[in-house]
Amino acid sequence: MSARLTFATAGRILRQLRHDRRTIALILVVPTVLLTLLRYLYDTNPQLFDRVGLIMLGVFPLVIMFLLTSVAMLRERTTGTLERLLTTPIGKVDILLGYGIAFAVAAAVQAAIASALAYLLLGLDTLGPAWLVGVIAVGNSVLGMALGLLVSAFANSEFQAVQFMPAVVLPQVLLCGLLQPRDQMAGWLQAISDVLPMSYAVQALTELGAHTEPTGVMWRDLGIIVGCVIVALLLGAATLRRRTP
Repeated sequence: MSARLTFATAGRILRQLRHDRRTIALILVVPTVLLTLLRYLYDTNPQLFDRVGLIMLGVFPLVIMFLLTSVAMLRERTTGTLERLLTTPIGKVDILLGYGIAFAVAAAVQAAIASALAYLLLGLDTLGPAWLVGVIAVGNSVLGMALGLLVSAFANSEFQAVQFMPAVVLPQVLLCGLLQPRDQMAGWLQAISDVLPMSYAVQALTELGAHTEPTGVMWRDLGIIVGCVIVALLLGAATLRRRTP
């Protein structure tokens, strides 16, 4: 692994993103529009928006980054870009980490804009500090990116990459504690929920919504999120193929 090659890859991806207006809109505009719709959906019940909107600050970026990165990495393979890169001294880990850094930057901008909109314009109110909510939102975005890079290795077309979203993301949305508290689920559903990374992303945000200071549970959940990102990136590097047949 070379830091120079990793940052060179990150720079290339960021330059591509800068010239792709549709992707920029997907990253920056879509979460803010969805949060705004959610705010007025609960216009008569602001307390419910405080709970659901806080969680969605993490869920929306995760879903969007998952979709974006799974398709982007697959495109690298189908166009032969990845095959050409791997004939150079650059390694698979350099490529995956470069993607991770580039999309982490995009995730930070996305989370900053979405959090500022939620707190300053939409009236989101939480007991925990807003800056820490933003940090966890960035972590969730990076988690979505890492999961997207991982599942892209198992898709042979962009359509297949999109198909992974209901298979990988939607079960996590259903079991993360958004619709029903996890401790009130059936035992076997709790067991499944305990191994899904989104459960800890949602729990970390819920802790911030209910406590004025960061709790031990929140720091533990944030550590699990970081661990899941590292594992997903390493598995993605191990399963990365030069080219899609």
